Amino acid sequence: MRLACRRLLLPTLTLAVVVLTPLRASAIPITVIGDSTGTLSTATGNLTFNDATNTLTLTLTNTSPFDARITAIGFDVFAGNANGFSGSTTPASGFIFSDADLGTVPQFNSAELDFGFITGNSGNFNGGSPNDGLAPGGTLTFTVTGAAFGNGLTEAQLAEDLFVRFQRVGADGEGSDVGTVRVPDASSSLSLLGLAMGALAAFRRRTRLPR
Repeated sequence: MRLACRRLLLPTLTLAVVVLTPLRASAIPITVIGDSTGTLSTATGNLTFNDATNTLTLTLTNTSPFDARITAIGFDVFAGNANGFSGSTTPASGFIFSDADLGTVPQFNSAELDFGFITGNSGNFNGGSPNDGLAPGGTLTFTVTGAAFGNGLTEAQLAEDLFVRFQRVGADGEGSDVGTVRVPDASSSLSLLGLAMGALAAFRRRTRLPR
């Protein structure tokens, strides 16, 4: 009977390990959705911030339909335009890092970007070159470092400060948009954690039963 109980509980304990491990990880999954075009401008990925090295790492995959291109990304982390950052992409790409004034963000007039990655020769977030952008199905990692990040920032805060520029949107390729991040609700993960902890407690009680 004890052996049968252990066999039945093994899948539950495995689930507990799977649930617990991501909650300890620093990277958070993100989903980007277009502000005006919705699912015609989308991306998924993950974001990590290393507080010890002041390094932000963002990996994005363009999941848009048709031929919508990601042509710029930018972060509005601080009040005003903060400086003192450097960045690169992996692999090398048509994106250029800029710590200068990146201009306005369409549809988000109050945003003032601190840094970002742009394409083309316009020098701003609003412009861009679709031919140099990230095509659907493509994945790119953006890395930014700088002492100006300071202490206390979290991945969730940085994700909320991200803006993604899409061009060549829609079936006719004539649309454009700016996407922002939707961070998955943590409540579902916490519910699974509660179930996993309950399963662990039940297993421990059963192992204490006399033969």
